[in-house]
Amino acid sequence: MAGLSKHLQDGDKAETYAADFLQSKGLQLLHKNFSSAGGEIDLIMQDREDLVFVEVRLRNNTAYGSAVESVNYYKQNKIIRTGLYYMQKQRLLYRVNCRFDIVGISAGVSGPEIEWVKNAFSPR
Repeated sequence: MAGLSKHLQDGDKAETYAADFLQSKGLQLLHKNFSSAGGEIDLIMQDREDLVFVEVRLRNNTAYGSAVESVNYYKQNKIIRTGLYYMQKQRLLYRVNCRFDIVGISAGVSGPEIEWVKNAFSPR
């Protein structure tokens, strides 16, 4: 991918970059790449009392939409189901608040640009 520094070209490194960014904003990393039969959540973090499920998207070219816009309805539902499964497995369902955030990473003029959307979507 031209435009993004070589070290961000793979998803795992982009997730680490996003986790570092969120930690600099005060969130605490709990899990990375939690997966179940229904899907995967890139980052699970804690923001004070809230549990935060984070989808990380990497885009070099925004011709077909931004990184954040690429998280469609289908992907949102998979993340929601997986997040609720995680909460049930950890016995946190109905005990803590949660939210679903998106961190989009795209090529900027002076390096990677991060767009963080808090509470980007919610269970319907």
